[in-house]
Amino acid sequence: MSATNGSLAVQLRELTKEYRREDFVVKALDKVDLDIQQGEFFCLMGPSGSGKSTLLHLVAGIDRPTGGAIHVLGEDIASLGEKDMANWRSENVGYVFQTFNLIPVLTAHENVELPLLLTNLSRTERLKNARTALEIVGLADRLDHYPRQLSGGQEQRVAIARALVTDPQIILADEPTGDLDAASATDVLEILTTLNAQHGKTIIMVTHDPKAAEYAKVRRYLEKGILHSTENTLS
Repeated sequence: MSATNGSLAVQLRELTKEYRREDFVVKALDKVDLDIQQGEFFCLMGPSGSGKSTLLHLVAGIDRPTGGAIHVLGEDIASLGEKDMANWRSENVGYVFQTFNLIPVLTAHENVELPLLLTNLSRTERLKNARTALEIVGLADRLDHYPRQLSGGQEQRVAIARALVTDPQIILADEPTGDLDAASATDVLEILTTLNAQHGKTIIMVTHDPKAAEYAKVRRYLEKGILHSTENTLS
């Protein structure tokens, strides 16, 4: 599993996102300019409600911007129709949520295999890819375990394997250690570091935890929808 380095993974220019609520407008992102290189481990910090998750949703094509430009892997994703957007997302982006979002009645292998059901891969190929993804996150011996049989840290590793199984170029991680104890959080962050360093994945992580942010190579700070231009705000 590898990605091509040396070019931009994400380019945002005056990216704006507004939400209308009755008679007033909430500006979640305010003219954000940002470049993220392919192969980078990038961390976005900021307090709750600062617009961090909104930015991730826009990069993933889950939401649409109100204004500005957004190019991901060279694609003007804001111009894509819903079907093309879904196809683009499934091929290029893996998403890791804070709350794992595993399906309780499915085994670890079946949860990881889910994104592959939308592809043309055979059952044998799906099984092989799911096993490979679980091996990468250190859970080759948990294929047939259900989420209730796993620790929180193991559940998050299954979620990372699910995000990884389609071999995306970009992995988006939204507070991936927020529900974990310190030891499990370290395990997850080391896996993300390995995916970045050894497999060439672009990692874009949102966190409010300074210790988690230390794993990233580049850190920026978002507050009230405004992206600060230097890392000095983190100190």
